[in-house]
Amino acid sequence: MPLYKTHISILHQIATEHPDSPAFQVPQYDPETQRILRWHPVSYSRFFADVEHFARYWSHKLAANGIPRSSVVGVWLGGMTYVDALHIYSIVRAGYVPQLFSLRLPNPDVIFELLLKSDGKALIYDLSFGTVPSQGSVKTWAAVDARTEEVRSFTLPPVEEGRNGDETLMIFHTSGSTSGRPKLVPCSYSWWDFQMQKAKRATVPHNPARKDVTTWMGSMCHIGQTIMFAGAMQHAACTVQPSCQAFPSSELMDMIALCGLNRMVQFPTYLAIHLRNSRRDPKLLAMLQGIDQIFYSGLKLAQEDEEWVHRHGIKVVNCFGNTECTIMLLSDTEWKGMNAPLAPVPGTSYGFMPLASEAEKTFENANARLLELVILSSSLDCPDRSLRAADGHYHTGDLFLEVAPGRYVSRGRDDDWIKSENSLRCDTKAIEDNVRQTCADLIENCIVVGNGRPSPALFVEVKAGLSEEKVKKDIIRRTRHFHSRRYLHERISSANFIIVVPQDTLPRTASKGNIRRRAVEETFKEQLDRLYGVAY
Repeated sequence: MPLYKTHISILHQIATEHPDSPAFQVPQYDPETQRILRWHPVSYSRFFADVEHFARYWSHKLAANGIPRSSVVGVWLGGMTYVDALHIYSIVRAGYVPQLFSLRLPNPDVIFELLLKSDGKALIYDLSFGTVPSQGSVKTWAAVDARTEEVRSFTLPPVEEGRNGDETLMIFHTSGSTSGRPKLVPCSYSWWDFQMQKAKRATVPHNPARKDVTTWMGSMCHIGQTIMFAGAMQHAACTVQPSCQAFPSSELMDMIALCGLNRMVQFPTYLAIHLRNSRRDPKLLAMLQGIDQIFYSGLKLAQEDEEWVHRHGIKVVNCFGNTECTIMLLSDTEWKGMNAPLAPVPGTSYGFMPLASEAEKTFENANARLLELVILSSSLDCPDRSLRAADGHYHTGDLFLEVAPGRYVSRGRDDDWIKSENSLRCDTKAIEDNVRQTCADLIENCIVVGNGRPSPALFVEVKAGLSEEKVKKDIIRRTRHFHSRRYLHERISSANFIIVVPQDTLPRTASKGNIRRRAVEETFKEQLDRLYGVAY
């Protein structure tokens, strides 16, 4: 039976070959101001030893409750700390299958429903939730810092063992909700082995004489940070733990000065904060110019940011990826101009399929030949069969133009999703359908916008003669249950995020009269900037 590499086997290898190299820089906070005072290194040997310790801790807890190895165990954490990483890695090390939930999905009912779909047997939850009682056959435990807990001697499974490549190693979830909850994204051993090969290629150090020091991208309960850390780990790189995902520029400067940070991985919304600040801070600009590479993913850089990095020689790489496939396309680092085109990761097998003519008509540039990115079933990173279309392939719904042979630029999506500021997806059509269903007596039409924003906003054209404020409150009241089951970044939970406009105000297509989402974003940009508090 073949041996597939996992992040655990890689960790064991790196801890053996580079025992003293720092895996993490963990912050020490000022107890009064909560500002980071300094960072302390955690070596790869210490990281592996802590994973082993946590694995024995959880093995004892789970086995004592009759939960056998290979069972699915839910892990519901913030995913932004070293201790969170220990919980996540230790569940795999103990021989269980972690099903990962971030705190952005705060409804326990949905968590238990998703565990039911995977036949999950246990749930390890963040201490911030207080107490989450067991439900049915699912046992629950708080995610304590087990480093101070005594654990009994417990024999762990071998770090590397033969596996059927189709066996599930771990389970993630789509970042947007469909039919009231996210979809499961099972990750098999063979699929993950290839994903780590892609990640290793994407994180090769620019200077072979030194080990990289990089940033934490986001929650390890999402696949973005998981795959980027797995890539960095294969080069014995160090990851700096920030105070939060949207850490301030002052903290970035401290990371560079105190931790030797030479590589960044960030979502464009947060990267834009540093780029904006560098326009008025020459020291920050010089630091950004000195970074070997800034790797961003999830959304395009704004045009003004693209112009700024190009003009000032800030070295950026654009990654096009998603939860179902991780890294798919990377920008051409040899490109000399702005807006470098994307190319598929070597070793993959992708198709760029022309849209049907009817679908093409919905796009303004009718002369451009739009292509949908399709992950062919023959590609080793084609996701689980449960996520594929009837033809056996995985249709991403992402659209591109081919600007040179094998080089592509993104042209959005062919469906009704937008991406929030941290690149998590939001199903706008589901929200709109719910509003139309529950508020048909109040509105003529509606549309959800908020691409690149923290959460969506709802534009409504109301029926004549109704009070604007009452309509807003009624919409919030009638849709409250629907939104309670969704991720935080998908919710409209305040009347402030409902914008009432007169009938026939919103821009529409000439042919079908459909409201144009992108045009609404552009037309009302200043109002949306004020709403989200980001106007500058």
